[in-house]
Amino acid sequence: MPTAAQPEDRPARGARADAQRNRQALLDAAAEVFVVAGVDAPIREIATAAGVGVATIYRHFPTRADLVVAVYRHQVEACAEAGPRLLADCDSPLLALRQWADLFVDFLVTKHGLANAMRPEGGFDALHAYFLDRLVPVCAELIDAAAAAGEIEQGTQAYELMRGIGNLCAGRDDDPRYDPRRLVALLLRGLQRPQPC
Repeated sequence: MPTAAQPEDRPARGARADAQRNRQALLDAAAEVFVVAGVDAPIREIATAAGVGVATIYRHFPTRADLVVAVYRHQVEACAEAGPRLLADCDSPLLALRQWADLFVDFLVTKHGLANAMRPEGGFDALHAYFLDRLVPVCAELIDAAAAAGEIEQGTQAYELMRGIGNLCAGRDDDPRYDPRRLVALLLRGLQRPQPC
């Protein structure tokens, strides 16, 4: 038999679901705007892209720093969740690793200003630790699967590979002629186990 509290619960759950959808829409819109205009893009532009009012953004994210950190975490989560999915869907673990590396490169080179947040010297020590805690194990799982399948040499360390990819992506904004994806592809090719003649 329904209780008096149940009718009140339904709108609250609906309101929470709406708030969560609004938050996700804001994060997606902010990420897209940041790609084009950087993290200093006008809040009004993000609100327009998300289809919400400026007040809604400030209700979810009281400061620009709150929004930047939330977008950064949202992007890290998307990259982390992609690893197991690629491993399950791709024809080989090496292909999954390559596709994941492409996503990781996209994260590093297209999120203007966000990649800087992972640098501990920028005052984002906790965010840098979060980045490592979420993505190093995903990269390690992909590497281990490719090594177990005999596609790459044993002994590749996830942190080193990610650091190498990150270093290849550094400076991309300063020189549009530089394509880190090509060099990352060469790096990954170098991990492959030589095929017997």
